[in-house]
Amino acid sequence: MINMHLKDKPFQNIKSGRKNIEMRLYDEKRQQLKIGDIIKFTHNETGEEILAKIVKLHIFKNFDELYKHFNKEQLGYDSNEIALSSDMSEYYPEIEQQKYGVVGIEIQLI
Repeated sequence: MINMHLKDKPFQNIKSGRKNIEMRLYDEKRQQLKIGDIIKFTHNETGEEILAKIVKLHIFKNFDELYKHFNKEQLGYDSNEIALSSDMSEYYPEIEQQKYGVVGIEIQLI
C-alpha cells in the first residue's frame, strides 16, 4: 500500500469522487507505482484516511502538459476556478519537473 498525504481541499474532492487525478512529481518513489496498487490518502490535519486504486498512470514532461490533457474538475478545481499549472510549483520546483517529469495518477475509490 502506498501512503500519500493531502491538504483538506484535495482530500475532500477525492473523497467525494469529484477529483480522480492526483498529480505528483514522477520521481523515483512514484516511478514504482503500478496499475492496481492501492493508495491510502491521509488528511494532513484530521488523520482521516481513504483508499483508492490506481487505474491508470499518465506521464508528462511537466504540469503544463498534464493540465492540457485533463479537465480542471478531474484535477480538483471548482468549475469557477482558474486552473493554472503554475499552482504545482508550490510543491514541485520547475527544475525537478524537468529532471523527473510528472505523473497524473488516475484513481478510483474503493
